[in-house]
Amino acid sequence: QVAAVAVARKLTVLCWHLLTNEEDYLWARPSLVAHKTRGMELQAGRAQKKGNTRGPAYAHNIKQLRDQEMHVAEQAQRRYEHFVEAWRPRPPKEKARGRLNPAGHR
Repeated sequence: QVAAVAVARKLTVLCWHLLTNEEDYLWARPSLVAHKTRGMELQAGRAQKKGNTRGPAYAHNIKQLRDQEMHVAEQAQRRYEHFVEAWRPRPPKEKARGRLNPAGHR
């Protein structure tokens, strides 16, 4: 239960940063996002596009591009795991400790 709350908090902070900075998620897989977005549009009732023009979701059908995006995502995941593994939290300074616990109770 604690892990679920921690994951939810991290996702909330991530969303907050993306929205306040008006940025896209850095590690998004463009063809997968386009594919999923188009699927949601079709489910919501948007008309199918006719003709020979390929939309942005078409790239998801090309295995080489999908594999390339997956490779980049896997590299990002390994870098993140390495970063988290090396990260060590620092204990709070005495000044902050007093503010967090003004009565001195532990």
